[in-house]
Amino acid sequence: MERLARKLDELEIAYAVIGAMAFNEWGYRRVTVGVDVLLTPEGLSRLKDEVLGRGYVERTPGGRGLRDTVAGVDVDVVLTGEYPEDGRPKPVAFPDPQEAAVRGERVAVLPLAKPIELKLASGISAPHRLRDLADVLELIRILSLPRETAESLDPSVRAKFDELWQAAQSAAGEGGSS
Repeated sequence: MERLARKLDELEIAYAVIGAMAFNEWGYRRVTVGVDVLLTPEGLSRLKDEVLGRGYVERTPGGRGLRDTVAGVDVDVVLTGEYPEDGRPKPVAFPDPQEAAVRGERVAVLPLAKPIELKLASGISAPHRLRDLADVLELIRILSLPRETAESLDPSVRAKFDELWQAAQSAAGEGGSS
């Protein structure tokens, strides 16, 4: 992750690390083996022009996924304007990292409300993505997020946030999860 971030910073390509690695930056430690990064289509094109054959290869010819051959890590690229999980239009879409990213401790990430919103939208629209809802539940619990966090989310996901917030309170009252 840090190697890719250094390269993106060096090339002045706007990006945001998303997914589990971004949650690690916010204090929710979750094990993952790959890096998910948000880019614009132009940013992806520039990145590929600069890194392919220089420590990175395409995972499939012409695809967006890369492989860092030095670190042995897969890089999944999500593009600005895409919709979480199923790709179908919905009120929540991936933002432009130039406008939305903030600097975390080590890399650029989205402000915490945005990944929560994206995870909720994914979990709501794709029933097989329960992990996304569980991630939000854990973020609420671990970071002691206030119920008012829902006010900063898109209206389409607020009810699900509130449901998970209430579940987190119940879990805390029972001594947390095992």
